[in-house]
Amino acid sequence: MTTSDFTVQGRRVLVVGAARSGVAAALLLVRRGATVALTDRQPVIGEAATLASAGVALELGGHRADSFTGADLIVLSPGVPPELAEVVRAREAGVPVIGELELASRWLRGQVVAITGTKGKSTTTTLVGRMLEAAGRRVLVGGNIGVPLSAQVDVSTEDTVHVVEASSFQLETTDRFHPRIAALLNFSPDHLDRHPSVEAYAAAKQRVFANQTPDDWAVVNAESATAMELARVSRARQVRYALAPGPDAGVFVDRGFIWQRTSEGEVPLVSLSAVRLSGRHLLSNVVAASAISSLAGAEGPAMARALEGFTGLEHVMEPVATVDGVRFVNDSKATNVDAAARSIESFSSVVAIVGGKFKGGDLRDLAGPLSAHGRAVVAIGEARPLVREALAGTLPVVDAGSLAEAVRRAWALARPDGVVLLAPACASFDMFVDYADRGRRFKEEVRRFADEAGATGEQ
Repeated sequence: MTTSDFTVQGRRVLVVGAARSGVAAALLLVRRGATVALTDRQPVIGEAATLASAGVALELGGHRADSFTGADLIVLSPGVPPELAEVVRAREAGVPVIGELELASRWLRGQVVAITGTKGKSTTTTLVGRMLEAAGRRVLVGGNIGVPLSAQVDVSTEDTVHVVEASSFQLETTDRFHPRIAALLNFSPDHLDRHPSVEAYAAAKQRVFANQTPDDWAVVNAESATAMELARVSRARQVRYALAPGPDAGVFVDRGFIWQRTSEGEVPLVSLSAVRLSGRHLLSNVVAASAISSLAGAEGPAMARALEGFTGLEHVMEPVATVDGVRFVNDSKATNVDAAARSIESFSSVVAIVGGKFKGGDLRDLAGPLSAHGRAVVAIGEARPLVREALAGTLPVVDAGSLAEAVRRAWALARPDGVVLLAPACASFDMFVDYADRGRRFKEEVRRFADEAGATGEQ
């Protein structure tokens, strides 16, 4: 999918944002012959020495307006909103602005499989990578998970399959990004602290299909009406998947297998006995991965081999410990309301730890799952008042001022045989570096509490 006419040789390029994607973009641009500056509002960044030694000029501690308007090209790290005042003025002055995903994709030699959706992207992307590797394909997994796409460009070959987790922040700054296979797993309101509206968030997700042709494939969740509607813009051939064998589903679950409809009839792909993941939403990810991998050339036996050794990602429905009959589960990656709801529905007798930095959606949507599956809620972080207001009429809601306190209060409420589930439905930035930091801290607190109680970790 290389854009052969794209060059930065001798051009002045400003990279905005010093997170991992911005750093990778800056280093790639230097290797491609650009004169590169990187700007970030943080006064100190971890990669400063590496960037400086590569020849990247650093502008830290604030943005310089003339650096934006004087650039030949601006590349945004995904964490940087396109509405940033300096970016808007540069665009008005005629400076082209693209994102890191767009930049890297223009130089890739291999095919791109792009996976997006409100929830389940990381699990599905990881599974597709494992399935294609098991099938003997040369695979590089990255994007919003793991390695930035810019770090893959130099090793991209004609036979490489780039399996890319694509977030709305990455997709909103794409222009020519062209996946051979594009998948939309689901859609629900999220990131409304960044996107100006649900419609803007949907439009960003929809861009995964924008440049597809009739020779490409779009994979869509037939059980998500909104995802189906958003996929209508794609000119690609469409494969739909579902957990039930409905008329719209080309890949589905039935009779103990994941099946694929073909011109020769229904073909079993994978036995459900190979799946080691809990929860309907994670099974949906497995079905999606099977549909995508089949299009990319994997067959059932390779899919089964990939699944048999996969017990899930860290911070996604991750068992932590059992303390005096109460199970603790870490789903810190459930950072939006819909993801938290699916997590709660996967258990019985749940005490859910909910809260953090609220980023949109309706916390009242948790009331139904909690009524059916919950015992109580422990509210944490900035969103505590919102959690109480939304859920206090559903079941008991108590506050905790720290994660350590939340673990102990939740355990007391879950006794003797319940599940303490970290399913925050919020971002983590009020108390933690990111969702992974929150998940690790949760596990540390649970294990500390388990040691105090003389319990052992769950096997």
